[in-house]
Amino acid sequence: MNVQAKAAETDVVTLVNDMGARARGAAASLRVAPSAAKNAALIEAARLIRAEAASILEANGKDMASARERNLTAALLDRLELNPARVEAMAHGLDAIVALPDPVGQTIEEWSRPSGLKIARVRVPIGCIGVIYESRPNVTADAGALCLKSGNAVILRGGSESFHSSRAIVSCLRRGLVKAGLPEDCVQLVPTTDRAAVGEMLRATDHLNLIVPRGGKALIERVM
Repeated sequence: MNVQAKAAETDVVTLVNDMGARARGAAASLRVAPSAAKNAALIEAARLIRAEAASILEANGKDMASARERNLTAALLDRLELNPARVEAMAHGLDAIVALPDPVGQTIEEWSRPSGLKIARVRVPIGCIGVIYESRPNVTADAGALCLKSGNAVILRGGSESFHSSRAIVSCLRRGLVKAGLPEDCVQLVPTTDRAAVGEMLRATDHLNLIVPRGGKALIERVM
């Protein structure tokens, strides 16, 4: 391995570990955040997605241009492309998540022992989740919002094809968190298209409690 390649690998390791540490710090606050604060963050994020639809579409245009240069198939281009209706669908998806009941603190089951001891199973956040997915930009909004609603910090690593689109969407989610008084690092996007970041996320067991793959067979097999 040459010096430049070794330095790049070290940079990715440092990057993922730093993101993981910040996610754990944010998760400590998010796990005890009231439903009203989490919903407020999502409502503001949905508002921003609608208000900044033009900027999101402009970012998506960069991704589409790059994808065409790389001769991606028509099916992959369709998954990647955003239009006003698809941007609105993302915002509407956040509205739907706001309407869901907060799972944190829900009692799943409870029973009593003959001794009189009462036992209950209660839903709690997992902690820090990594989500690795492919080129659909809407997954950025869906995954970020669902983790936020369930009290989990998340590190998102989308496909390189949707990098600019995902960055614009995550900006809305993070500003929604700040507006609601929650740590913006509850939602983070890996800021590099370097494939080595995926491997580092899989190794970051000191920081990430769960990895969720969303994509094709090759991605799922790699995560497994």
